[in-house]
Amino acid sequence: MKSKTISGPAAGDAAPAPRKGALRRLGSGALRLTRPKQRFAMPNTTSGLKIVIATDAWKPQLNGVVRTLETLGDILTSFGNQVRYITPNEFKSVPLPSYPEIRLSLLPNRRVAQIINDFKPDAVHIATEGPIGRAVRRFCKRRDYPFTTSFHTRFPEYANERWAVPISWGYAVLKDFHKDGETMMVATPGLMEELKARGFVDMKLWARGVDLKQFVPGDRAFLDHLPRPIFLYVGRLALEKSIEDFLKCDLPGSKLIVGEGPQRAELEERFKNAVFVGPKFGAELTKHYQGADVFVFPSRTDTFGLVNVEALACGVPVAAYPVRGPLEILDGAPAGCGAMNEDLRQACLDAYAKRDPEACRKWAERFSWDAASRQFIANLEMPGFDEEFWLKSAKMID
Repeated sequence: MKSKTISGPAAGDAAPAPRKGALRRLGSGALRLTRPKQRFAMPNTTSGLKIVIATDAWKPQLNGVVRTLETLGDILTSFGNQVRYITPNEFKSVPLPSYPEIRLSLLPNRRVAQIINDFKPDAVHIATEGPIGRAVRRFCKRRDYPFTTSFHTRFPEYANERWAVPISWGYAVLKDFHKDGETMMVATPGLMEELKARGFVDMKLWARGVDLKQFVPGDRAFLDHLPRPIFLYVGRLALEKSIEDFLKCDLPGSKLIVGEGPQRAELEERFKNAVFVGPKFGAELTKHYQGADVFVFPSRTDTFGLVNVEALACGVPVAAYPVRGPLEILDGAPAGCGAMNEDLRQACLDAYAKRDPEACRKWAERFSWDAASRQFIANLEMPGFDEEFWLKSAKMID
């Protein structure tokens, strides 16, 4: 931007234009408020949908939110739709204090408006409540444009663990964020009931799926260099994941930790008998699941826990606390699929003793991403249009 020099008028210069008075400035503001707002053309049932997905969580982060949104986009695209992600990778950002792998986008409002105006989406979905989610929400509200949201992360509990922020304050902020959307998508019926008790409204179920082509049973010999049984954890290494509960358990064999996060250095220093291998992706991640004997999920705060289904799809049983997420995933499953217990050590031992790889795989096949993606599309809300309209527009039904 060019700098401006302020000085008095030279002799012979024209006098500067008089500044607008208060009434004229008020009139200009009223004109802007009444100016027609841009509206996007409604989709038709032949061209596919154009969908914006706004998220503050994105690669290179390794977590269930990123994998869920990435897989959703892949499947929607495979049906002939167009998905435009708005992520922190497009903005200047700063690391979240005490959680550097999470980036907070700086001043995203103008760029967000440009992206949406250029893309002209048929639907807007806001996946997270951070700076990008808030910028997209602001854009939609100012233009009176419908949008949907989803509830992925228990930020109130995380903020309480890290910074002693009262949980009630956190949920008040989230409730205010989601209240203006047409619907809020929630992963499980149990979580929906819990949020309803906290005053959330206008919710619909959006179940999670697993990539059944990537996560399959395979060669267990990949991890034969470690003493068995091998108890595996995959995910962020952070305080709210309660990984210490797992690492403190007196278990035979090996404890294998896949992932990255702010607690890694501390945990490696304290638990030298555990094997930390950092984050893994794609085929390498699948190999770590395939070679394990039990998958351990010590978190009490996750809304679902996609890693549990990934492990099951690879034929590995789950050991967990009996909390939201594991409860919904393992509800009705055969005993060979895992065990839940407030004594996490006992859950690990029971899951190992009763493990049944074939039963695990068969149970995981209930979590189809095609079905989950159809459910997402059916949940898109715009007054006057029903589920069949959206599914036909997305080419997901004839």
